[in-house]
Amino acid sequence: MINVKRVYEAYSADDGARYLVERLWPRGMKKEDLIMNAWVKEVAPSNELRRWFNHDPAKWGEFQRRYRAELDANPEAWKPLLDASKKGKVTLLYSARDTVHNNALTLKSYLEEH
Repeated sequence: MINVKRVYEAYSADDGARYLVERLWPRGMKKEDLIMNAWVKEVAPSNELRRWFNHDPAKWGEFQRRYRAELDANPEAWKPLLDASKKGKVTLLYSARDTVHNNALTLKSYLEEH
């Protein structure tokens, strides 16, 4: 099972294995305060794609298409997350304010399709 959660939400033992799926460290978050199994920068959208998207909901469909193409080209980045999800619950942590248009949701959907 794969869940998504904002990095600023409280830790829960029910989260299972927690992975930060952002290229940049979340603002205002101290590294020692974030309970996670790993920071998986390589699975996050490229800097170019992240800047292009700029959290603009009007670009959401195209962002998802481009991000999925990046994931297709980089299976070594996401396969460990898929393997972890087959062993137990996984929570993908993201920092965006937008809970509807963010890379973690696209990644979750992508992983569930594989």
